[in-house]
Amino acid sequence: MSILPIPRLRADRPEDFPPPSRALDEPNGLLAWGGDLSPRRLMAAYRQGIFPWYSEGEPLLWWSPDPRLVFDTGGIRLSSRFRRGLRRCSWEVRADTCFAQVIRACAQAPRPGQDGTWITPEMQAAYTELHRLGHAHSIEVFDGPRLVGGLYGVAVGRLFCAESMYSGESGASKVALAALGRVLAGWAWPWIDAQVENPHLRFLGGRTLPRQDFLARLPALVEAGGRPGPWTGAVGAIPAASLAQAPVA
Repeated sequence: MSILPIPRLRADRPEDFPPPSRALDEPNGLLAWGGDLSPRRLMAAYRQGIFPWYSEGEPLLWWSPDPRLVFDTGGIRLSSRFRRGLRRCSWEVRADTCFAQVIRACAQAPRPGQDGTWITPEMQAAYTELHRLGHAHSIEVFDGPRLVGGLYGVAVGRLFCAESMYSGESGASKVALAALGRVLAGWAWPWIDAQVENPHLRFLGGRTLPRQDFLARLPALVEAGGRPGPWTGAVGAIPAASLAQAPVA
């Protein structure tokens, strides 16, 4: 019997999720509970516009919010002041060289209004396994040998589903996002899925779509040829200073 007003996922059917249209309005997007964080189930969820999000001590919860926040990969916005600082910046951006360190740093980063983290040890282990399988990726910002920020997410077809980002030094997460946008735009990937709206992401260029519009376009993106495996060589080392020409906020 379900203990929540949403369906419980069956352990023996990892690809089966309720249609996202059945998600609750309050809390926005809550769709199902239970199941596990196996690679098979996680990838099936992302292909359907669904993702896990829960806190320590809660059951495993699955979401598909309405509206959805996305970034157009060619439309990451950085302020004029930030871009001026980038011109003198010696940081470099790389990919998939220290995934476990990035996801751990995202889990430990303080979040305004949050006590604890949803990136539990179980979540870290699950996404690290997705990374090992070539589906999850980290974008990393280095100051010399020192990691100063980054983000991680999951690639399905030609859609990058961003999960979390952090700054160990001011502005490093913006650099990671801008570099990711540049790389994906060059690969003709149209969107970064940022899932849930907040003012910071809107300021950086995120825009909301009705869930039905997001889901209508999702199959074509998922079925398009992606880039499984490490992105280290394809991304190379991007000088942060080269991102100074990003669109102006």
